[in-house]
Amino acid sequence: MSTVARPTPPQSTATPHILDNAAWAALTGPHAHLAERVGSAARYPLDVSPFTALADPADPRAWDDLAALVGPGTVTPVTGAKSAPQGWETVQHGQGVQLVDTALRAEPAAEAVRLGPDDVPEILDLIALTEPGPFLPRTVELGTYLGIRHRGRLIALAGERLRPPGWTEISAVCTAPDHRGKGLATRLVRAIAAGIRERGDTPFLHASATNTGAIRLYESIGFTLRRRSDFLLVRTPGAQQEQTA
Repeated sequence: MSTVARPTPPQSTATPHILDNAAWAALTGPHAHLAERVGSAARYPLDVSPFTALADPADPRAWDDLAALVGPGTVTPVTGAKSAPQGWETVQHGQGVQLVDTALRAEPAAEAVRLGPDDVPEILDLIALTEPGPFLPRTVELGTYLGIRHRGRLIALAGERLRPPGWTEISAVCTAPDHRGKGLATRLVRAIAAGIRERGDTPFLHASATNTGAIRLYESIGFTLRRRSDFLLVRTPGAQQEQTA
């Protein structure tokens, strides 16, 4: 099967696509009940997700609101911004890709089990072993998480993260190293996608731009590269700068 991405048609610059600022759309939409917000900045509780979001990353007032939300001298991630305003320290600058479902075969996985709060210790162990991205004690509250067990041990995982209106992100896709090559992650992605489609949403996902293996896999099963995105880890102005001045 071809792994070449078929880019979706470009969006009009006059009408930004909702996925261009997916975290903000989720925090002001289906996940609004989880949002902590000051003006044009919002974030999830720190034990749910590290995501923060700005209504408009080009608006200096939104950055002021973010500083008020997280506090002075605080390191926080920001999506969708290419650079931080003067006075902010950029701790890390990375790039990712966003892929959307265009031809995925979604279907339940008979061996998959629903995971919940009681499974969090095992989930965290698998996340630490495989490092698919951040997962925190209450991340399971973001949506459905499915796992596959072998002799009682959790060996594969996938679930839902951001939920902009009409869309749901598939995330935390991972398989224990000693069980890779069996298609477990693909089966879980298809199963999570089946539930997403059942409620009328379209699946999408993110990956690091350097994770070419994962990108090729997602393209091969029916995802299409939509856009490249920037990721910043920044420190807010304030206490630390003043102490070292």
